[in-house]
Amino acid sequence: MAEIAQLAIEGNERIREMVDMEDEAALFRTESKVTDLPAVKSTDPAQIQYTSGTTGFPKGAVLSHYNLVNNARLFAARKNVHQQSVWANFMPMFHTAGCATTALGSLQAGCKMLMIKLFDANSLARLIESEGITTFFAVPTMLVGLLEALESEPHDMSTMEVITTGGAPVAPELVRKVRDRLGCSLQSAFGQTEASPMICLNHQDVTIDDICFSAGQPLPHTSVSIRHPETGVVLGVGEVGEICARGYNVMMGYHNNSDATRATIDEENWLHTGDLGKLDERGFIRVTGRVKDMIIRGGENHFPAEIENTLIEHPQVAEVAVVGIPDERWGEVIAAFIRTEDGGLLDTDDLKAFCRQHLSPQKTPSIWRLVDDFPLTGSGKIQKFRIREKYLAGHYD
Repeated sequence: MAEIAQLAIEGNERIREMVDMEDEAALFRTESKVTDLPAVKSTDPAQIQYTSGTTGFPKGAVLSHYNLVNNARLFAARKNVHQQSVWANFMPMFHTAGCATTALGSLQAGCKMLMIKLFDANSLARLIESEGITTFFAVPTMLVGLLEALESEPHDMSTMEVITTGGAPVAPELVRKVRDRLGCSLQSAFGQTEASPMICLNHQDVTIDDICFSAGQPLPHTSVSIRHPETGVVLGVGEVGEICARGYNVMMGYHNNSDATRATIDEENWLHTGDLGKLDERGFIRVTGRVKDMIIRGGENHFPAEIENTLIEHPQVAEVAVVGIPDERWGEVIAAFIRTEDGGLLDTDDLKAFCRQHLSPQKTPSIWRLVDDFPLTGSGKIQKFRIREKYLAGHYD
């Protein structure tokens, strides 16, 4: 990492210092190399955070102090984090979930943050018991791993209060297991790097359906609208369109990329997230997929998240990614890439029948592939465009 960092800053005269976080002497030194601190305004840039790259090459989102500090404060408040909380942080520190919502959220609440270098389910289970951990952010795969670790080696989970999750569908059975085994609430969230990063978060007292099928209501001081992806017209309650957000948390823009900035933030300062979703009468947001992930089969739009949310409830399915594959007749066809719970083979007839019970026939995948793992971003999100590329290159035959 030190070698990579040296290459990255080569020729850049503005970089003041570089710190190896595993060098305790450097990390915790108290003397400063700077005698005159710069005058900093809240609206000045604080970070360049690179997007996760789930649909293409990452872009650098420039975030201000105003963006980050307020988003972390409001996120921590909805999580009901307090001074006695112990917040475990094992998310990447190059990602806003690690360095923004968790690190700055802990600072805002005045609570202890326990930094963990890498996620390991067995280690986390031991640390919850020994350190009295009360909260953390984890993607669903991590929660499955933690529950499996507790099955083989039980630990006291009584200090746990709340877990925040996002980035993938949450199966109802997983919510029930978290509540029963960990004795805490599970909150689903939605956001993106360009929004510093959180847009909405479920409250702790919502139903299992709300956790599984919605991302809750917008955080305070954040406006959300659902707009037609092509015309930008605001759509009504229950209609699927692009999720747009406006407020203090919208990024300053993409670093050295004015064209991408104009394509993402409109003249009225609405951030076009590229995510599809709908609002219900209560103001809860249900994310249905990415605009770029939407599958158009025979002229009809299909949303991968709807199919994934159905398949994840099948007992054989541990993880699933639904992707559109080019087809001469239909334009695109629906493909499901599945990792099974026990590493066993796929029973496609059973999975098709399961889909037909819960979905209309045309939404049932016509291509089924068993996978051992998925191509992931650095923050643990599935890269669907990589799956599509690998399939077309013959890697899943």
